[in-house]
Amino acid sequence: MIDSRPRRSSSSAITTVLALSGTVVALMHTLVVPLLPDFPGILGVTGDDASWLVTATLLASAVATPIVSRSADMYGKRKMMVMCLAIMVAGSVLAAVGGSFVWLIIGRTLQGFATALIPVGISIMRDELPKEKMGSAVALMSATFGIGSAMGLPLAGVLYQNLGWATIFWVCAAAGALLLVAVVVVVPESTIRTPGRFDYAGALVLSAALVALLLAISKGGSWGWGSEPVLLLFLAAAVLLAAWVPHELRVSQPMVDLRTSARRAVLMTNVATLLIGFAMFANMLLTTQQLQLPASTGYGFGLSAITAGLCMVPSGLAMVLFAPISGQMIRVFGGKTALLSGATIMIAGYVGRVFFYDSIASVVIGSAVVSVGTAIAYASMPTLIMGAVPITETASANGLNSLVRSIGTSMSSAAVAAVLTSVTMTIGAQRLPAFDAFKDVFWMAALASAASMLAAVFIPRSATSGRDAPGVTAGELVVRGRVLAPDRRPLTPAIVTVLQLSGEPVDWSRVDTEGNYSVALPGSGKYLMVANTAGWTPMAEVFEFDGLTLEHNFLLRDRLKISGAVCVGGEAIAGAMVTLLQGTGGHVATTRTDDDGAYAFPLPPAGRYLVTTLHPPTEQAMALKLAVDNHSVTLNLVAPPAKKTPRIPREF
Repeated sequence: MIDSRPRRSSSSAITTVLALSGTVVALMHTLVVPLLPDFPGILGVTGDDASWLVTATLLASAVATPIVSRSADMYGKRKMMVMCLAIMVAGSVLAAVGGSFVWLIIGRTLQGFATALIPVGISIMRDELPKEKMGSAVALMSATFGIGSAMGLPLAGVLYQNLGWATIFWVCAAAGALLLVAVVVVVPESTIRTPGRFDYAGALVLSAALVALLLAISKGGSWGWGSEPVLLLFLAAAVLLAAWVPHELRVSQPMVDLRTSARRAVLMTNVATLLIGFAMFANMLLTTQQLQLPASTGYGFGLSAITAGLCMVPSGLAMVLFAPISGQMIRVFGGKTALLSGATIMIAGYVGRVFFYDSIASVVIGSAVVSVGTAIAYASMPTLIMGAVPITETASANGLNSLVRSIGTSMSSAAVAAVLTSVTMTIGAQRLPAFDAFKDVFWMAALASAASMLAAVFIPRSATSGRDAPGVTAGELVVRGRVLAPDRRPLTPAIVTVLQLSGEPVDWSRVDTEGNYSVALPGSGKYLMVANTAGWTPMAEVFEFDGLTLEHNFLLRDRLKISGAVCVGGEAIAGAMVTLLQGTGGHVATTRTDDDGAYAFPLPPAGRYLVTTLHPPTEQAMALKLAVDNHSVTLNLVAPPAKKTPRIPREF
């Protein structure tokens, strides 16, 4: 099919606009941080109340990221980016003109929607960029969180001191408005969509669970980890997630495809993301604090907030410089190797920070080394995710990965606060963190990085090849269909896989509860399509895609089974009871033979079983052992004629 769009922007322009949108996301999170000590006086609130300016954005981003990412797969990725930028601009304007604490909270909440720009932007890169440019572009997009964070700290201080606190929100509004126009003009709308019914119930329950979990983590330090509100929040999160998981497994088009998320490549990548997020945020939190603490502590340097923020710029620049190197590393060695390399560099950086801390240069260099490792590790994660999920689910899968990273950073913030307030020293009338507290956190971050390496070891090599750096192909379109039984009922769970005739993988799809699948094909031509589900003979056929026929159904005809006949003395027995038992004795199924003595069971999972039969009139029984793999089995139960039991005379 010929692309109907009148123009196509250059890859460089698309990458630039998307990377800038990711940088703005980081600015949303960090611009208010340097002002938190001053906001209580400005707004007439307590310090704990002022911390809600950060918490509100965190909670909104946790709710918005999975919802917006799933919506991007269903309704259009550019459309969701435009919506998020519009909401962010509105929130920035409200915060700038509101003039009160309530309006600031509302504005900061709306700004949290911008967080979804990163996973959606990465998915647009997959849809629009050629394969050879994917690695470096995704690496740059993944590094934007660190880049924006490093820029936001000094920028906020400069704006606040020279132009007032409202200026930071006007700058956000202006940047968001310019980006909104750039996205509309430069970024094309993807044709890769999976329209269907949005999982409103799943979205609502997941949002409530995430709010409860992240609120407990972020406020546990100030409210008390053993306080009733925090314990109730953790309990609510557990109960809501316990209700959400079975709902997601049951619903036709889930908010989060848990079966795909449980694939080892996806699961281990998300575990590594959680741990790297923990380690990365510790570096940002501790560096500025150490630089600002008084020199009398023996390890601080007494810098101003602006100067300490400027010292973070080398870390942001290091992430920018290493983005193309990360992309090249992924392209040559694969995402798994890049993740392991990045985590190793982070460990080296943190161990160095334990022993080298007596100069500003050593602190800045140590922070930059950790940032380099972070850039490489983060660059690998979207690539690993996109190589392990269907093309039609890239936005939602990246959204889940971003959400996991946010949980990791929230845990890091809570852990750092707990350690710094518990391991202290007294200088004059002040109680300040001791350097042992910093060392403890450095070791914690190094251990988290090491644990991420352990998770990465379990990522299968097959997940880091083939589609490790998937790129767009002209004419890419989505083909949909159903996998059905002979009686037209849907077969689920099932998997549809598409290959080139040369054997190269194209895409795959997990069938939903109504038997529907969707795969993205790179253009007209012939493809090998394979449908497989447990208990049925798989079906493979060559599908000639003409670019117009966007539907293809599979009708699986041969059900795998255990079957046979029951005979006694050479005579077929009708109505005999036949029971299938697990090798351990558990009951599987019971049936009765038909008029010809035949029986059949759907093929159970591979394993060892017993098949027993009982002839009711004679009460003659027998049993046979059976090993089941993935093939139909024929097992005839043949018994000799029943022997009459001689009557034994009763003795008196």
